[in-house]
Amino acid sequence: MPKNYALEAAERERAGKGIARSLRREGRVPAVIYGDGKEPVKISLDSNDVNVEYNRGYMYTTLCDLNVGKDKHIVLARDVQLHPVTDVVEHVDFLRVNKKTKIAVMVPVQFINEDKSPSLDQKGTLNVVRHDVELLCSAMAIPDVIEVNVEGKEHGDAVKISDATLPEGTKPVIDDRDFTIATLVPPKTAAQEEAEEAAAEAEGDGIVSDEEAAAEGGEEAVEGGEE
Repeated sequence: MPKNYALEAAERERAGKGIARSLRREGRVPAVIYGDGKEPVKISLDSNDVNVEYNRGYMYTTLCDLNVGKDKHIVLARDVQLHPVTDVVEHVDFLRVNKKTKIAVMVPVQFINEDKSPSLDQKGTLNVVRHDVELLCSAMAIPDVIEVNVEGKEHGDAVKISDATLPEGTKPVIDDRDFTIATLVPPKTAAQEEAEEAAAEAEGDGIVSDEEAAAEGGEEAVEGGEE
């Protein structure tokens, strides 16, 4: 993941649905820069450039060097609106940031020392409850991942936020409890697998196909007529 990515923008004077539609027809995406105690700036961006960056998957967690004419802004995408059918970017809200800016951002989890977990060594399963954790951190130092240690974890153990190594200056948004990120699930026994197979077969036996239902309905209609 790059430290920053760059976009070129043009300032626009007017806003509104008609202006936005006109920009999109021209291959531009309307956007706005706000925050840091300054007036919002209405801009437009090249549609192809914005969609390329969005589809790389890191716009919400990576700073952007946004050039608007001679002005340069360090921003972070906080809201990206997509077309409901094509998923093409239709509008972007950018937040101005500086060294004092604190933001809440979702950061992906990365499990480490899986080879040192007795549960996983004994063919257990790591059942992930949270693939991402929301952190409060400096906008200028958003971590790429959160490393979560599963060393020593046995069957039935929970992997909690306290098992994570958080970068300096960051903390979970949920700070009133040691919440679970994953659990270690033991492998199924032969008896459990047999019971699940039997339950599935029993459920299958109880299912009536459309053809069978139609045939039964027809028979009932005939019987009703004979009476």
